[in-house]
Formats: sequence, structure tokens, C-alpha cells
Amino acid sequence: MLWIASFVSNVGTWMQNVGAVGLMTELTASPVLVALLQTASALPVFLLSLPAGALADLLDRRKLLILTQTWMALVALLLAGMAFGGFASPWLLLSLTFLLGLGGALNNPVWQSVTPQVVPPAELPQAIALNSVSFNLARALGPALGGLVIGYFSAGAAFLLNGISFLGTIYMVYRWQRQPQPASTLATERLVMAMRGGLRYARFSPPVQRILLRGAAFTFGGSALFALMPAVVAQRLLRPTSFYSLLLTCMGLGAVLAAVLLPRLNRRLNIDNRVALATAVFAGGLLGLGYVDAPWLLYGLLALVGMAWMLVLNSFSVGVQTVVPRWVQARTISIYLLVIQGGMALGSVVWGAVAERAGLPLALAGSAIWLLLSLLLVRRYSLQTPPEALDHTPARQRPEPVLAEEPAPAEGPVITTTTYRVAPENRPAFTYYMEQLGRIRRREGAIGWGLYADLADPDRLMEYFLSESWEEYLRQHQRGVGREEAELKVSLRRLHEGPEPPHVSHLLAQHHHPVSGHPPMPPGSTRLVASTAGEVT
Repeated sequence: MLWIASFVSNVGTWMQNVGAVGLMTELTASPVLVALLQTASALPVFLLSLPAGALADLLDRRKLLILTQTWMALVALLLAGMAFGGFASPWLLLSLTFLLGLGGALNNPVWQSVTPQVVPPAELPQAIALNSVSFNLARALGPALGGLVIGYFSAGAAFLLNGISFLGTIYMVYRWQRQPQPASTLATERLVMAMRGGLRYARFSPPVQRILLRGAAFTFGGSALFALMPAVVAQRLLRPTSFYSLLLTCMGLGAVLAAVLLPRLNRRLNIDNRVALATAVFAGGLLGLGYVDAPWLLYGLLALVGMAWMLVLNSFSVGVQTVVPRWVQARTISIYLLVIQGGMALGSVVWGAVAERAGLPLALAGSAIWLLLSLLLVRRYSLQTPPEALDHTPARQRPEPVLAEEPAPAEGPVITTTTYRVAPENRPAFTYYMEQLGRIRRREGAIGWGLYADLADPDRLMEYFLSESWEEYLRQHQRGVGREEAELKVSLRRLHEGPEPPHVSHLLAQHHHPVSGHPPMPPGSTRLVASTAGEVT
């Protein structure tokens, strides 16, 4: 039912797009103002993608979905009122389109992050494929329905239907029965800190880095299709706009067929092979668009291109939703969406400039060559992830520090140190494991990390990591020890020598507050708030 509601809403969105373009062409003959409609829709994604992902991780996702869907419904109804009331103007239409885009930008990360909560992990690829089917079917039907509505009634009717289309999604989300999540005793993380945490996680997570790099490379090359296809139809093929619509419909049907074949392809091909095959097919479609003239052959090529586009983006979407834990999931999705949009935007400009100088066929051939060369990235940036790395259930909880006194939540920074004794012959292996642990520390929220040797006692090595505040340390502590981290700590513990286990200390930064009768403390002083010997934190 949620899928059906989403499909109806997507159809309404495409009707809205057609209605906005139709109304703008009635209000003005300026091509700049018509083009600005696309800018007004896309700009909110670049402005709000990161904050939207952070909000989706911090707030109740169900309530946030209801809020964003309600916002878009109200803006669509305002557009309808503007059109029916006869006081429409180009700049008012652009402003309301921008406000509608704001709702979409806030909605997208939370909507995608909800999918893993609704379906089991084994069915996630098919669920994401169904979302793609919903979008592509709506792309095929929405513009046609929008044209009929505008032809028989007006653009205001298209806006009104779009506003009504959100009501089904709002109702289904309202009825969504979720599994209760463990309640946290900590205050909600601040928005800016949460955004930094998402960027830090992506920076120190190799699986996320690989998906972002491969996604940017693919969309940069693939953007040539969407940027140049209208010009190819009008200038090279000398065909009417209806032919362009037919090509888009063929792409949508190809995406639907790919969704049907996806379970079989997933069983027979790993993710790298699926992406490589689909990328090669997409590159062939670009070459066909540049040099093939026969309409029926182009229809078949565009259907294959639609299949390839869906398979590649489905692989990336499944990857980015499964390689990260829930606490940072929406933030990672928002970064992924921003990278994909950036690749599309930059690629459109580059391939458009190439087409202007060298011609449409050469620009499309250049983008096809780029896509084929991007396949070389698989050697170093494979998308395959071991199944055990996809299990984000904590291996164990962290040991509770023994505190002399409980710091205030905002106090900090906090330095956590762990002291080992390591024989010289074990130093290379210990350093290797520790560097892997340092990456995990920083990924999980540490703003600093290091490993130091005692000059007076070379066998004594101390690891430290820096947390922004005591509350932020507790937030990291509450997430528990992941499986990768637990395995590394077992290896490190084996290399530790001596009768006592590694010694752990927590030190809190001290800031000078003048008190009568007491000498000032030197700047940068710290005090010991906890000291334990035992299990490594």
C-alpha cells in the first residue's frame, strides 16, 4: 500500500512539472525564466541535502515524513489557488516551485532511509527496485496525464491533483507500525555536529568512499544522455517532441523490465559484474543515440539504457543503505544523493560544452568512452562487501568507566587513552592493527586520534582518541563495539604483554575560571575523570 501511495504521489509530481512549464510559457516568452524552473526545483537539493540527512537521523522519521509530505501538499495547493485565482506571475511561480523543492529535498533522505526499516535485508534490492519502478512508471504516465489535464482543464487542475496525491502517502505513513527503537538518555545531537559526523563517517569509511567515487564517475558520464537527448531529437534526428517522449517512455519500460529481472541477475552476478555489464550497455546506448537514425532501433537501445540505468543506481542505492549503521544511515544517503546530483549537474555542463564545440555525436561518444574507462576503477574500488561487514549489530557493549565524578554533558574535549606494552618484534603488526582501529575511531566520531611510543620505555605504547565533549563521548560509547572493531581489539590484546591488561584513562580538558585564593591553572590543563585497567574501550 505504501508503494501504491508513493506511485500516485510520483505521478502527481510529474503532472506538477508539466503544469509548471505550461503555465510559465503562458506567463512569459523568456527562455531564461522557463529554464529557471528546473533550477528552482534542483537548487534545494544542493542547499538542504546534508541538513536533511542529519535531521532524518536525529528526529522521528515517521513524523518527519508526515511533515515533509504535508508541506509539499500545502505548497501544491497554494500553486493551485494561485492558478485558479488568476494572480499567477513568473516570479511567484518560481518561488512556490522552490518551496516545493525544499520539501522534496527534506523528504528524499528520510524516505530512502525508511526502506530498510520496512523490508527485511534480503529483500532490500527488490524493494529499492520497486521504488525505481514507481518513479519510472510515473515518469512515463505523469507527463501524459498532465498534458491531458492541462488540455481539458488548466494548469491549476494539475497542481490541485498533485496536492491531493500527497494525501495517500500521508495516510499510509501515519498508519505505519514501526518496531520500537531503544530510547537514548542523551540529548538530541546538534544539527551542525550531526552533519559533521556524517561527513566524517563517509570520509573514514572505505565502503562508502567506493560507492561515492563510482557513483560520481558513472553519473558524470551518464548525464550526457539526459542533457543531450532533447538536442539530438530536435537537431540531429529532426523529430518532434513526441518522439522524445517516446524515448523516455522506452527508458521507463526498460527500467521496469530490469526490476523484474533483478532477482535473477542478483543470483547470477555479483555487484561488480552487474555494474560493469550495465555500464557497458549504457555506453553502447550513448553511441547509438549519437549515430543511429532508425527509430525502432533507437526505441530498443533506449529500453536497454533504461535497464542499465536502473541496475547501476539500484546497486549503488542498496550499497549505501547497507554498509552503514542506522544511526548515520540518512546522513550517508544524503551525501550519496548530493554526489549523484553533483555528478549529473557537472556532467551536463561539460558534455554540453563538448557538444557545442565538437558536435553531438562526438560528445556522446566521449561520454561513452568515459563510462568504459570508469570500469577500470573496479580494480581498486570494488563494491563487494563481506556479508559479516553488513551486520551492524554491536558485538558487545563497551565497559563502563569508573568515574571519580560525572562531568557535565557539555564539558570537554575528552581524551581517552589506552596504554599497551608491546615487544619490538610485534611492533609492525601492532601498528597495522592500530591504524585500522584509528580509522574506526574517527569514523565513529573522534575528532583526533594518535599512537605514541614512550621515549623512556619504547615497549610502552599509548593510543589516544579525542571526543568533542563528554556527551559526545557517551554517544559514541552507547553505540557499542562493532564487529570489525571487536576483532581488531582481540588482535591487539594478543600482542599486549605484561601481567596487567591494557590501562585505560579518560581525561577531561580544564578551562581556567578565576577563584579567589586559588592560583590560575595553566592553559590546556586536563584532569583525570576515570581510570580503569581491563577490557579495552
